[in-house]
Amino acid sequence: MDSVNKKSAEGPLLSPPSHTPPAHHESDGKLERILSDTTVPYFRRIRSASWIELKLLFFLAAPAVFVYLTNYVMSMATQIFSGHLGNLELAAASLGNTGIQIFAYGLMLGMGSAVETLCGQAYGAEKYEMLGTYLQRSTILLTITGLFLTVIYIFSKPILIAIGQSPRISSSAALFVYGLIPQIFAYAINFPISKFLQAQSIVLPSAYIAAATLVVHLGLSWLVVFKIGWGLVGASSVLSLSWWIVVVAQFVYIVKSEKCKKTWNGFTLEAFSGLPEFFKLSAASAVMLCLESWYFQILVLLAGLLPEPELALDSLSICTTVLGWVFMVSVGFNAAASVRVSNELGARNPKSASFSVKVVTLISFLVSVISAVVVIALRDVISYIFTEGEVVAAAVSDLCPILAFSLVLNGIQPVLSGVAVGCGWQAFVAYVNVGCYYLVGVPLGVILGFYFNFGAKGLWLGMLGGTTMQTIILMWVTFRTDWNKEVEASLQRLNEWEDKKEPLLNSVIA
Repeated sequence: MDSVNKKSAEGPLLSPPSHTPPAHHESDGKLERILSDTTVPYFRRIRSASWIELKLLFFLAAPAVFVYLTNYVMSMATQIFSGHLGNLELAAASLGNTGIQIFAYGLMLGMGSAVETLCGQAYGAEKYEMLGTYLQRSTILLTITGLFLTVIYIFSKPILIAIGQSPRISSSAALFVYGLIPQIFAYAINFPISKFLQAQSIVLPSAYIAAATLVVHLGLSWLVVFKIGWGLVGASSVLSLSWWIVVVAQFVYIVKSEKCKKTWNGFTLEAFSGLPEFFKLSAASAVMLCLESWYFQILVLLAGLLPEPELALDSLSICTTVLGWVFMVSVGFNAAASVRVSNELGARNPKSASFSVKVVTLISFLVSVISAVVVIALRDVISYIFTEGEVVAAAVSDLCPILAFSLVLNGIQPVLSGVAVGCGWQAFVAYVNVGCYYLVGVPLGVILGFYFNFGAKGLWLGMLGGTTMQTIILMWVTFRTDWNKEVEASLQRLNEWEDKKEPLLNSVIA
């Protein structure tokens, strides 16, 4: 967002790159030319531009949505298998997932989004050789981070007890978390690889890999949990294995595919250069996304302090699981928005970047409204997918109106976050998240949940207020952005990285 405060460019940077990108689904400047042609009536331009943009977004968003949904279904299936072992196991898996695992997920995904910004803009600017270096730098930093996260996983039981969770549930949750330790290092490789491929609009192979892995995951989970009887630790260990299958398959694709020949030139010492600078952008990205992913983690942790923690955790975990399922659709649009915006900025197409933001936000919002209507219609039966308890079913039904509103709101917020990543605004959004989430949302949720005795509903309503405030601010900033300035900022960012590359490499070798 720093670019908003920079000097304006001397004039619009509308000229496309010198070479047309190779794939048919990438922008070739046609969209920019249509939007810039003032000789054509406005509505005719919008109609033509919308058709082009919808095709581009569909190619990117549909496979991305499928991948995120499939990955989420793997986690949800693990929780469902655990839940059918008993209510204690469901609460333990929920606490382990939301209390510990999402901490690592948010941190690693956030750090990995630095690749999304740099690779997307470098690809749009046709600086293909830089993508492989960014991928390797990110993997190195995330692997180092994974070593520190392992310590948290090992001591998860005393950590959960120290923050006030039930010793009985914490003990079972720790068993679940131990099986997720290998997943940390799968994250460290998977997130940079995914962003590397998405920046090039290579999304279908990841969808095929995810689908095949899901089938393997379901079969192995059933075998390990119910036939071999390894319980919680078995369920989580299978989840870790499934993530490693995805990582290996995607890396093999990168090495063997003709589509990655320009962007992957093998391992290089250059990956160890510029790590401090790369860490700064990764850290800003991590703070931005962590503050978002930890927000609902805090909701579940606070629910564990309520008078009936098992019921509160069960009902909230079911609602947040459904929310997460639909949220994965929005995250798919998030990925599409990030790729479209970063590619268009790198290609010097400001009007196309602005138009893409409007279209993807509208489409994601409409999908979320439909999802909210479905949730309200099925409010009395949703919980039976996860557990058979009637008390839990009644609690979930009571929370469904809040869940529906959260779905609508989350149709907008993730897309705007994707735009922020595509532009490199992570540091600005981090400040917004701190204010809205942790200075407004969490305190308000605590007051409603504990002081006014509204329980889980109060916690969620208060924190939803913070999300609403954050979404309004991001909408205001995004739709008032000067996209010519953003083009200038993206080109300056890429030039800075390219200029410092050689000196840094020489210092490493020396």
